[in-house]
Amino acid sequence: MKMHQNARIYIAGHRGMVGSAIWRELQRLGYSNLAGRTRTEVDLLDANAVARLYADSRPEFVFVAAAKVGGILANSHNPAQFLYENLQIQNNLIHGAWQSGVKKLLFLGSSCIYPKLAAQPLKEDYLLTGPLEPTNEWYAIAKIAGIKMCQAYRRQYGCDFISAMPTNMYGPNDNYDLQNSHVLPAFIRRFHEAKAAGRPEVVCWGTGSPLREFLYADDLARACVFLMENYSEDQFINVGYGSDISIRELAETVRQIVGFNGTVVWDASKPDGTPRKLMDSSRLFALGWKPQVNLGQGIHLAYKDFLKRFAP
Repeated sequence: MKMHQNARIYIAGHRGMVGSAIWRELQRLGYSNLAGRTRTEVDLLDANAVARLYADSRPEFVFVAAAKVGGILANSHNPAQFLYENLQIQNNLIHGAWQSGVKKLLFLGSSCIYPKLAAQPLKEDYLLTGPLEPTNEWYAIAKIAGIKMCQAYRRQYGCDFISAMPTNMYGPNDNYDLQNSHVLPAFIRRFHEAKAAGRPEVVCWGTGSPLREFLYADDLARACVFLMENYSEDQFINVGYGSDISIRELAETVRQIVGFNGTVVWDASKPDGTPRKLMDSSRLFALGWKPQVNLGQGIHLAYKDFLKRFAP
């Protein structure tokens, strides 16, 4: 379903890393009738507030990029919060979209929905074939529920609701809080602060052996717009870069780009998380979409954004 140039488009989570990237991409393509609400304007945990939002803005297309997110530490310390808040946000947005007659909705999940020890690369049909990674299973269960909700509304009500599962994201407007950020932005901050303070070493969690795939936020935004216009299936679809890198290699790459000249120490007493997470994005690639920003370019851009926001 093509979005006409004056289509009313609502981006839930438009201030976050992914939502703001979708907003930028839509603006770049000439879409001007965009709607976004801050947390103080609309509490997405409140079903009545979301219903009023839909009634007031009457969106034709909805991108669900709003979620409570965080890394291993935040997930393991706040399981109830991660499960409850994500369920509430997506339930309100998906149900409200059906009630208000939204033409099409794209729900964004996460690669953590897959079993911890699933075969690699991760294919869409591996969902629910084994136990989840314990350190983020609460978030994963919420995201699985979101996928199933889109499928259920599609089957019962004929809604054109689709789901996309992005790999690990990074880029402008990322979260750099060391208590609840993901690994790549945490590395950027750690190495930058060590460089600024003249420290001789940076301590990183785990062994550095896990393999991870990373996709630049603007590439995901391009994929989301592409899918909104070119994909309409019950099955969710993976959105990845196509190759992965070890956490140890990632740390070295960030160290070099930031310009930290000290050493990296690995604290093996801390958890590694899932051994490997590489998405099989062959279904998406076969439709004609490919990422444009490689990891080195993306980290340079992300570090530039970090300096602009936190180190003027």
